[in-house]
Amino acid sequence: MTTVTWEDPFCGEGNSCYRIGMDGEGGSYIAVAGQEAVYVSDTADALRQLIRDIKAGKADHLLAD
Repeated sequence: MTTVTWEDPFCGEGNSCYRIGMDGEGGSYIAVAGQEAVYVSDTADALRQLIRDIKAGKADHLLAD
């Protein structure tokens, strides 16, 4: 099992909180806070770009009204 060091949760509006983590080999992870055992893994650069795009509003079309 990979040991992941998680950062403090990032919480946006509402109750959606996410955590970003990194393992000892430089792999990056993102998970819903409180559910770190179920995560998405990718390169650090890919996850950084994903977060930048979300913060820039490029994922607004995925959100339900």
